[in-house]
Amino acid sequence: GTTVSFFPDGEIFEKTYFKADAIKSRLHETAYLNPNLTIIFENKRVGEEETVTFSEPDGIKAFIADMTKDKEKVTDIIYFKDDIEGIELEIAFQYINEFTENISGFCNNIYTQEGGTHITGFKSVLTQTINQYARELGVLKEKDSNFTGADVRNGLVAVVACKHPDPRFEGQTKTRLGNSEARTGVESVVTEQLSMFLDDLRNQKIALAIMEKAAQAAKVREAERSAKKKARALNKLDAAPLVGKLSSCTGRNAEQNELFIVEGDSAGGSAKQG
Repeated sequence: GTTVSFFPDGEIFEKTYFKADAIKSRLHETAYLNPNLTIIFENKRVGEEETVTFSEPDGIKAFIADMTKDKEKVTDIIYFKDDIEGIELEIAFQYINEFTENISGFCNNIYTQEGGTHITGFKSVLTQTINQYARELGVLKEKDSNFTGADVRNGLVAVVACKHPDPRFEGQTKTRLGNSEARTGVESVVTEQLSMFLDDLRNQKIALAIMEKAAQAAKVREAERSAKKKARALNKLDAAPLVGKLSSCTGRNAEQNELFIVEGDSAGGSAKQG
């Protein structure tokens, strides 16, 4: 076995007090990402003594279940796993009855806070596949436009994890994965396995529930777009001078303003002069 010890030097670090909750959270996250791993956390500080064992045999499926435990579920947990050219890929996701999305990406147990190619691949292929099946099942008619990516991810909770032999991270903080093959790998796995899942008649109820969530989001988006368009039109009308044969009042006191209706351009001209 190997023992790794880390003792922060008080002359270098401003703070040398470890936050137990932060460490436990990270250890639990690592246990989700490695289902064959058992981690034992021991706190030996006086007054805080505790021992916690982290072991998650169900892996990222248990991770999703934990994130959605207090939520109203729309679908069961959907899980895919495959190995593409030495890159191990795991994807698990579930839809809940909310108008938000929560997608977490990991590469070699590192949380890619800013996403990266694996997340981009997952988002793009999920949108394409759901749109394709929405048309096949008649949820989207010929005259309807496709669901947007945001529509399809409405209510989505997902974890995309990959183990890459040579990961390349972007930026100083290394919170964004840059390997192009990670994207193609995720797209390949999700395209194949999600298509098989949706083709199965036993899963048609789940498929329709996902598409109904997307349709709800599309209606909300269209309503917001119409409201913004109407508001912009009203603002534009308020700001623009009256055109044609109409002239706006120069006074700002509504009680003193009058409306004059005259016949013909000549009368209108003299009325304005007056």
